[in-house]
Order: sequence, then C-alpha cells, then structure tokens
Amino acid sequence: MSNNNYQIYFDCGFSRLRAGAFNKTNLNQAFYAESNFLFDHTKINLEIQEIISFLEKNTNEYINDINLMVDSPEMLSVGISISKKIDGSKLRREDVQFLVQEAKQQILNHYNNKSIIHIIINNYKINDIDYDYFPEDIKCSFISLDIFFVCIPEKIIEYFKNFFYKSNISINQITCSSYAKAINYKDNFSFNENISFIDVGFNKTSIITYIDNKVISLDVLPVGGNHITKDISKVLKIDLKLAENLKIDFCKDELFLNNNNFSLDLLQKIVFARTEEILEMSAQSIKLNLIKADQYKMILTGDGSKILDNKYKDKISFLNDIDFLEETKEDICQSALRLGMRFNKQEVVVVPKKQIKQGFFEKLFHFFK
Repeated sequence: MSNNNYQIYFDCGFSRLRAGAFNKTNLNQAFYAESNFLFDHTKINLEIQEIISFLEKNTNEYINDINLMVDSPEMLSVGISISKKIDGSKLRREDVQFLVQEAKQQILNHYNNKSIIHIIINNYKINDIDYDYFPEDIKCSFISLDIFFVCIPEKIIEYFKNFFYKSNISINQITCSSYAKAINYKDNFSFNENISFIDVGFNKTSIITYIDNKVISLDVLPVGGNHITKDISKVLKIDLKLAENLKIDFCKDELFLNNNNFSLDLLQKIVFARTEEILEMSAQSIKLNLIKADQYKMILTGDGSKILDNKYKDKISFLNDIDFLEETKEDICQSALRLGMRFNKQEVVVVPKKQIKQGFFEKLFHFFK
C-alpha cells in the first residue's frame, strides 16, 4: 500500500508533536494525533513512531512522505530589495523569477547555514508604480521587488528529518509553523487591520506582524513557556516536571497548592511577571516595524500562552490591545494545509526536488497561480 489518498502534516514542536492526515478528495475526512508533553527529546523517536502507527492504522495506508512544520529560536526573517532594467517589452514571470533567484542566492551567501522555506514578494515597483501582485500584460523598463524571506537553520531541519528517515519517510514541503498559523488566523480579522501574532512556544516566542494584509516582519525572542516553568521551579524550589504541572493547572488545583504550602497568589505573580516581560519585549519588536506604533492589535497564541485566557487580562499590567487565541492540534495542522491550498499571489512556492536518501534536497521556485 502507498500513501496516495492522504497527505500528512507533521508539526514538530520542541515540547509536543502534532500530526494531521487529510483525505485529498474529501478534506473533512481527517485524522489527528498528538504526542505527550516532551520535557526532553530522549523519547521523541517513540512518540513519532506512535503517531505514525496511529495515522497508518486509521488511514489504512503506509506513510511514505510528510509535510514538515517546524519553528526554531534561531529562525530568521530577512527583507531585501532587488531591481533590474528591462528593455521595455512585456514583463514576463521569468524576469521576476530571475530576480527572486538572485535575491535568494544573496541570502544563502550571507546565511549559508540557513534553509529558505518561505519567500514572499510584498511589492512590485514597475516603472515607478507600486503593485501588490504580479501585473499581467504590462510593458516594463524598470522593475524592483521587495522580497521577504523566512529561514530556518539547516541543522533543525536535518534533526527532524533524520527521525523520519529511520522510518523510510521522506519530507515534501517545509513550513514555518508560526507563519502558517498567523496567515490562517489572520482571515478572522479585518483586511486592513494592523495585527501581530505572538506565538509563545517552549523556548521561543515568534512575533509576526501584518500591515495592510502584508507580512512585514517575523521576529523571534529566545524566551518562551519553558522560562515560566523554570521561574516557578526556582522560586518554589521544586523540580521542572512539577513546576510544569503547576503552570498548566495553577488556577484549577488550589487543593494541591494548599497541601504543598504553595501560595496561589505567589504562583500567579511568577506566571504573570514573566508573561508581562514577554509581552513587553514583543511590543518593542513590533514598534520597530510599525509606522503607527499605537494602532495595532496583539494576538497571543501557542502552548506557552495556554496558562492564560481572556479572563486574566485584567491581572496583566500591559496596556496594549491584546487577545488570547485558543488553538487545537486540528487548527495547527489545518493551517499548513490551507497555506498550501490558498490562492496567494504574494508568495513564491518553495518546491523540493525528489528527496535523495544520501543528502538534503535542493529547492526550486515557482509562483502560485
């Protein structure tokens, strides 16, 4: 049997693994799986195998390839402008592809340990006129592109790829998890609203900011939910596993707190202090990228934000407009699926060649059509 009827999306977070199998002809027919919490990665291979077995059993198909979703504290976004004079003839897609390829090579030359996984063209300037998308049937003497690259360290991709290699599973598309989620959730807000998605992960917080429906920045802070756990462990002098459980259930398990002489008020102060720090650092990052720094909405997502919800907003000393978005394993896996399906004229598709067992695959670039 072969994996012909289902496409698999595997979100490899550093604290939890999630996967979704989607029927290609009926997307409503889907199966989802989630790992246990990963305090470390000593058993990650077993967790991957359990998820693969679950999906193969439910889809009745062997899994030969997956689409990988991944984030990293070392994730990087780079903006670049590149231009070219043309002879005044009709602008061709090949002209744009040439500039994209040249810009891509510049990025790889400067960041040779990174892999480009997303390329977004935010602006086409043709004969001094700006266009959001590639204009059809236009004569061009000069073109300039504003291109936004999202890069992941190659070592991170190789790290996860090796686990699937052991199961003879190859990787098709690679997607930045926080970017896929942000572009999916963005559809729930007004078209021209300035909005930043703050995705609090295990050991990082990514901030993706949109202005007028365009992604203008992806910044990463080296702090996440695990830092809250470490704060609790240090202040209360308990081990990390107990601190993690307290963090998750701090508003639900007052009996446990009382039995262990832990103050609920102290625990909340620890949690909210670090949360406020993450929000303040995120706000500083956002303001560096926004012209109108006072006019934006902040949406908090990710496992690291699950300890909070909208009813705790008043306990956080933070003045910006902020909301908490509860997400599920279904939401996360569907985000990458929808990103691949959506009609996105701004993004260039990074298409891998057929994966070779001996090494990592190269990439070609094509436009969504």
